Amino acid sequence: MALLDLKGLKCPLPALRVRKALKTMAPGEQITAACTDPLARIDIPNLLNETRDRLESIEEDGDVLLFRIRKA
Repeated sequence: MALLDLKGLKCPLPALRVRKALKTMAPGEQITAACTDPLARIDIPNLLNETRDRLESIEEDGDVLLFRIRKA
């Protein structure tokens, strides 16, 4: 599973980078996006609703949000 380090980026960059990464992935592949922007908690799930990819979990590690995503 790949890690996409998006710490320090502000809205809308984390969601845009996740979208770009998803375009290069094969169905079933997983990625973890690490974000520090609190708005990512809203933006990334909304993006995944649009792309039909699956949000497997959101975890908090201090001020870092970890989004585990599976390509549809």
